[in-house]
Amino acid sequence: MKKEYTHVQAAHCENGVGVGLLKHHGLDFITEPLVFGMGSGIFYIHVPILSINNGPAIAYRSMPGLIFSGTSKSLGIKVNRTKFRSEIKAKEFLDQKIKEGVPVGCQVGVFNLPYFPPEYRFHFNAHNLIVYGKENGNYLVSDPIMETVTKLTEEDMIKVRFAKGPLAPKGHVYFPENVKPVSNDTIQKGIIKGIKKSAFMMTSLPGSIVGVSGIQYTAKQIRKWRDKLGPRKAGLYLGQIVRMQEEIGTGGGGFRFLYAAFLEQAHPYLKNDALLAISEEFTKAGDLWRESAVQMGRIYKGRINNEQADFEVCADLLMQISDIEKQAFLKLKKLKLK
Repeated sequence: MKKEYTHVQAAHCENGVGVGLLKHHGLDFITEPLVFGMGSGIFYIHVPILSINNGPAIAYRSMPGLIFSGTSKSLGIKVNRTKFRSEIKAKEFLDQKIKEGVPVGCQVGVFNLPYFPPEYRFHFNAHNLIVYGKENGNYLVSDPIMETVTKLTEEDMIKVRFAKGPLAPKGHVYFPENVKPVSNDTIQKGIIKGIKKSAFMMTSLPGSIVGVSGIQYTAKQIRKWRDKLGPRKAGLYLGQIVRMQEEIGTGGGGFRFLYAAFLEQAHPYLKNDALLAISEEFTKAGDLWRESAVQMGRIYKGRINNEQADFEVCADLLMQISDIEKQAFLKLKKLKLK
């Protein structure tokens, strides 16, 4: 049950799965930035009532699954999604799709992925990969963040598909159906829809914990943490932000660079030069996200004195990022896109 499939390496798992599945069905124009942008992947939320790995719950992207669903919907493609209560039925369904020659996306937990280095095995259940075949009882896996394809035993596949905890995958599998050629007009409309939705989500959603307001909320919390939690726990909280941003896959700085690339790739379709200028602003935001991660990492690792002033530097960087992203998204909202 080994089927032909071309592995796609990507910066982020769900984007990479989207590119891999759509290219497999003949949509050669698709790229990771286009999937991310049309799927309105860029976002920010800080959930104060939720804890992940004993630290703040922060995400730099939309909810898992929405990127691929949004992109597919914009392109007129139906996505079949299924979850399971039974591990046996989940295995039977996956094996059947493999027999049919249908590569499928799977949501999994990373803690039990044997090909992940130990330091990257967190209790994080929103990772995505593609299963495209089976050989000698092992599943053939295309994980977009890996350089090459890999394998999982049946036992390991059950473990990662039914990982427990927040965002438990419950055997979640998904794949596109009845994929047809896509016109340039459809691509243009999908790009515009993605831009407008992201601009709204980042600047107009109510509440103080989402969008650019959410970035400011995190900055305000950072200013309080040292006095409220003590230097050690406050440092651990900063380490968790860095982990969420740079390691787990929610992609703070990287997603800003990816969105900049999306606006560049949108330019040939929409013929609006303002997109290129705004793209540069997201690159600047990405640079500052990375700079903030370095500063937080130095505090977490004890490489600086862990004084209040060090936390203020982190908060100031996030306030600067919030302002840059706010202005960039407001410019996108005002653009007259055909």
